[in-house]
Amino acid sequence: MILLRHGQSEFNLHYTATRTDPGIPDPRLTPLGHQQAQAAAEALAKEDVRRILASPYTRALQTAAPLAGKLGLPVLITPLVRERYALSCDVGSPCSRLSTDWPHHDFTRIDEVWWPQEEEPPEAVAARAMQFRLDMMLRDDWAHTVVVSHWGFILAMTGRSLVNGEWLRCDPTGPEPENVVWHHG
Repeated sequence: MILLRHGQSEFNLHYTATRTDPGIPDPRLTPLGHQQAQAAAEALAKEDVRRILASPYTRALQTAAPLAGKLGLPVLITPLVRERYALSCDVGSPCSRLSTDWPHHDFTRIDEVWWPQEEEPPEAVAARAMQFRLDMMLRDDWAHTVVVSHWGFILAMTGRSLVNGEWLRCDPTGPEPENVVWHHG
């Protein structure tokens, strides 16, 4: 499968410049983030993508949109691939708002408040990543799946810290990363 980190968000722009939490819940993409999403869509359209999964955060949904439009595929929403809950950007939008903003997506299996209410320890993200690995191993189409996710989840899956808009291949049947270094990227 391919793991794609969402494009630059308003939060990423401010956090990168100041290294302080700017207090922006569920941030949207910046113009650069939209360009990164479009560039990823152009590159990934050349792959044999048959399924797109995305986190319910707005920045992930906005990143998935160009690829979904280019390939004519639906975006399947799963909180399992969401970001580690640690900063203001990790406060999501309620399901009712997401379903209004994204009427073509199916949010019926997502709780109104789908993100944690307190900081999530790295072990919890690793456990989610393991659950996702197991879920993907049961599918015969994992090799044709793009997962639009976040820094912390991708780190837990691969041990690699990706920049906004970057993607990499991941074999869920392969070994888990051994030494994950948790710092905010």
